[in-house]
Amino acid sequence: MELQDVELTYPGPPPVHALHPCALTVRQGEYVTVVGPSGSGKSTFLNVTGLLDRPTSGRYLLDGIDTGDLGDGDLTSLRGRRIGFVFQSFHLLPHRTALENVALAMTYTALPDSARRARSALEQVGLAHRVNALPTRLSGGERQRVAIARALVGQPSLLLCDEPTGNLDSATAETVLALIDQLHADGITIVLITHDPQVAARGQRTLSIRDGILTEGTS
Repeated sequence: MELQDVELTYPGPPPVHALHPCALTVRQGEYVTVVGPSGSGKSTFLNVTGLLDRPTSGRYLLDGIDTGDLGDGDLTSLRGRRIGFVFQSFHLLPHRTALENVALAMTYTALPDSARRARSALEQVGLAHRVNALPTRLSGGERQRVAIARALVGQPSLLLCDEPTGNLDSATAETVLALIDQLHADGITIVLITHDPQVAARGQRTLSIRDGILTEGTS
């Protein structure tokens, strides 16, 4: 992913500069963390890089594709094919099994055999024995692993993680972070957003964000 003077300003009055002009390149296979306090602009950064919000100005290239040239339908398709999301709050459908929750993520991909791929993704995160369990029957760590499997099932080139351990106890959080470390070792590009400097230190490269300003290194 490559951001060239990308910024996002919400119209006023007064206008809100949610993300100041920033330049960033994340190369294939990198593990980059973005650390900042609540209200610093982390979610705005995630929304822009995840193709959920369009920047006010600048260029955002994903896998060499200039996303500014795409209409809403093409953006949705690109997001479904190239980006996997892992959120703090899991966002699992409570009346669907783990397998069904993962398979539903393939709605916007052109890949065949969603059930087989969903089962394989759950095996990848160590949940082959829980494919038919409902989220209410899963622990917090298991639910987050289902969410990671859902993010992986479309074979994305970029995994965006938004506070993935924010709702977990320390032991469970370590298990989830170790899984993310392994995914990186397997070659997946990861951008992880956190407020915790210890979590941020697991990445190869750490960025800081404060008041919508993105800088290299910690502050």
